[in-house]
Amino acid sequence: MVLGIIAGFVVLVVLVVTVAYTVNVYNQLVNLDNRADQSKQNIDVLLKQRQDELTKLIDAAKEAMEHEEELLTQLTEAREQAERASTPKEQAAADAQVRQAMGSFRARAEDYPELRSQENMLQFQERISELENQIADRREVYNEAVTNYNTRIEQFPYVVFARQFGYTERELFEATEAETQDVDVGEAFA
Repeated sequence: MVLGIIAGFVVLVVLVVTVAYTVNVYNQLVNLDNRADQSKQNIDVLLKQRQDELTKLIDAAKEAMEHEEELLTQLTEAREQAERASTPKEQAAADAQVRQAMGSFRARAEDYPELRSQENMLQFQERISELENQIADRREVYNEAVTNYNTRIEQFPYVVFARQFGYTERELFEATEAETQDVDVGEAFA
């Protein structure tokens, strides 16, 4: 009788410890997954702000640069591609296109003294540059969160629970090929 009570107690303790351990592992996976989601949403907020600023910049530039239709079209298309991007790879490619269009825009804006002197144009360009820096910073935070998440779901015993609970590897933000190429400084000044 005493052995039965002791055996029952041991089984109960093992069961409680197993359930507590499973709950702890699950909660850690949820925490890491939510951090990655939050980091992604923080990037999306900045991308939305940049889209709004680009729209304002394009509208302000249209007035002064009516005959620069190609440049404005390029900038508008870059903004629209960024709006449509949904995956980290698509967003990285769209960001490269936006940065390239903004570089062309800044270079051409130099030819328009009245445009350069418009305070709102300068503010829009400055704000977009600030947003670009913030986006880069947030991407680092996102990649760190995703790396922590991906590492954890590949480690034992988390890998067993991650598979059971449906956690899969997430995609990192990666620079596009165009972003990693050397810059031709001579061409930039031409």
